[in-house]
Amino acid sequence: MSKIVPTRNCAGHVGSGVTTSDSQGGKTDRAHFMRLVETRPHANLLGVHVEPLDMERAVARVGDALNKPHKGYVCMIGVHGIMEAQRNPNLAAAYASALITVPDGMPAVWVGHWQGHEEMQRVAGPDLMLEIFRRKEFAGYTHFLYGGKEGIAEELATNFKQRFPHAHIVGTHTPPFRDLTHDEEENLIATIRNLKPDIIWVGISTPKQELFMRRYLPRMETRLMFGVGAAFDFHTGRIQDCAEWIKRAGLQWFHRLMQDPRHLWRRYLRNNPAFLWRIALQLAGLRSYPTTRAVHAIEFTPRPARGRANFSQNKGQPAAVRIQPESIE
Repeated sequence: MSKIVPTRNCAGHVGSGVTTSDSQGGKTDRAHFMRLVETRPHANLLGVHVEPLDMERAVARVGDALNKPHKGYVCMIGVHGIMEAQRNPNLAAAYASALITVPDGMPAVWVGHWQGHEEMQRVAGPDLMLEIFRRKEFAGYTHFLYGGKEGIAEELATNFKQRFPHAHIVGTHTPPFRDLTHDEEENLIATIRNLKPDIIWVGISTPKQELFMRRYLPRMETRLMFGVGAAFDFHTGRIQDCAEWIKRAGLQWFHRLMQDPRHLWRRYLRNNPAFLWRIALQLAGLRSYPTTRAVHAIEFTPRPARGRANFSQNKGQPAAVRIQPESIE
């Protein structure tokens, strides 16, 4: 059953509203933004663009994105997503349109190192989520939790409020295991419009979460959306985490398989050998996978987050630009 649960700690928060007016200054900002996107370093994993981040760089990228008058979404990219993108052009387009792409898994890191990005480290979705909630510099932003089975998002909200008293979770939503109906879709969009969360955490697994973010970002009054997969289950204890050495060895997939073999064995049998074969061909120069970036900036009017200054560089007069999303399907 789908339900939306606003929480009580959002009173007085003023969020972002979509703006559609044009200005010369805004056009300059957009051009600068697009140049940054096009020139940002990246690793190429079978044509999927992955930024050479570690945790500190990822957190800095998130902070920088929250300070700018553009909204976007963040994709955590591992072997499963990379291989699904080979079969699903819509997922490949969603990755190409992401504002930030994060290496979620050691295979992505190893390929990045091979391609010269020595600073690249594994940044898992649950870890990045925890870091954003933990750090006091993000205390002024509000959060909305979307995903999980019945009751999980609410449980996670309760846990995080106890663990991080400075965090402001303004609502949760438990979606159905199917596409939203028109009424459900409009209800969700209206709720987001009312709550105006700065960050929406989407935990509905790959490829659903990436397709969801790409489809709904233009209609959501928010700053950033994060696709964090099983993070809700990790942080409520439904999935047990593994030791750090297992993660560094690239064996967390095996640890997950042992916990849920019935649901995961097909995924790993289908994806892991195929990834090893294709990435070997790519790294050997026997097959080419050009990356595609189609990031579009969707502007909104940045207003002060709770207890924080306005981030506009124009003394409270943000750039107002209409930038139409463009499809690459």
